[in-house]
Amino acid sequence: MKNPATTDNPKDLPTEWREALALFDRSLKAHGMAEKTRRAYGVDLGEFAAWAAAAGANPEAVRYRLLRQYAARLSGTPREGGRSLSRPTVARKLASIRSFYRYMVERGERADNPADLVPSPPRPKSLPKALRADQVGELLDRIPTQTPLETRDRALFELAYSCGLRCEEIVNLDLDALDFDAEELRVLGKGSKTRIVPFGEQAQGALERYLSTARQSLGRGQASPEGEPALFLSKTGRRLSASDVRRRLQVWLRKAGLAAGISPHVLRHSFATHLLEGGADLRTIQELLGHASLSTTQLYTRVESGRLRRQYAKSHPRA
Repeated sequence: MKNPATTDNPKDLPTEWREALALFDRSLKAHGMAEKTRRAYGVDLGEFAAWAAAAGANPEAVRYRLLRQYAARLSGTPREGGRSLSRPTVARKLASIRSFYRYMVERGERADNPADLVPSPPRPKSLPKALRADQVGELLDRIPTQTPLETRDRALFELAYSCGLRCEEIVNLDLDALDFDAEELRVLGKGSKTRIVPFGEQAQGALERYLSTARQSLGRGQASPEGEPALFLSKTGRRLSASDVRRRLQVWLRKAGLAAGISPHVLRHSFATHLLEGGADLRTIQELLGHASLSTTQLYTRVESGRLRRQYAKSHPRA
C-alpha cells in the first residue's frame, strides 16, 4: 500500500482518514523525523485506517475494543511463507497508532488515547551480534587500497567501525562533517539529532588516503564529483546508497573468510561491545551511539556479562 500520509494518498480511504493522516505526517516532518521513518509510519497507519474504515470507524470513533481486535488480527496475520508477523513488527505498528492518537489528543481532537490501553507484545531479548576484535581487524586489514573503490571501501568501513555508525548515517555523511584537526565527525542520526564522535588514527589515515587519491577518480567522465557534497561516492560519482554499503561489505567478508550475511550494523554492535570490554562506561557509549535512552545501551551489558561468565568458568578453580 502506498503511504497514505503523503500527497499520494490512496483514493479508497475516506476523507476524514486521509486528512487526519496527512496532518500527522506534516507534524512528523516539522519535527525533523527521517523520511524513512515517516514512510514506515505512513504504511502502518494506512493499513490500520483501511481496516478501521471497513469496520465503519473514523479517527474520532476508534475505541479501545476495536484496537484490541486489530492487535489480535496483527498477531495472527500470516506473512509470505505462512508465518505470522514478528512481535517487533506488531509492536512497531501499534507504536505508530499510539503516536497518531497522541497527536490527536495534543490537537484537542480526542480526549483520550485508546492505544495506551493496548499492550504491545514483549520483544525478544536477543543479544546484538558482534565480531571479535581480531575478526574486525582481519576484515579491515584485508581491504586493499590499490584501486579507488578499494580505497573508498577501506575508508568507509574503518570509519563505520571507528565511530559506530548506522548504515544510513554513513551514506548521509557530507565532506564538511569531517574535522581532521579535532579528529571528530559530525553525524546526523535518528530524529535529525546531531552528535559529535571522535575517530581513530586508522580511520583518519584511511580517510586522508581516500580523499587525496581516490575520491576525485570516482565517476570521472560520468558525473563530476566536485559538485557532489557526499563524503563517499559510488563509481558513477554519486552518493552511495545503503544497499551499496551492504553489498560491498559482503565482498570483503568473503575475502576475509568471515560468515556471509553480516550487516554493517554488526560493525556498530562490535564498536559498542569492544568499548565496553575496554572499560568505557555506558553513558559514554550511549552518547557515541546516539541512543535516546540508556535502556537501549544497557543491552550491551548482557554481552559483557556473558563474556565475564565465560572467563570465570574458564579461570576459577571452583567454577
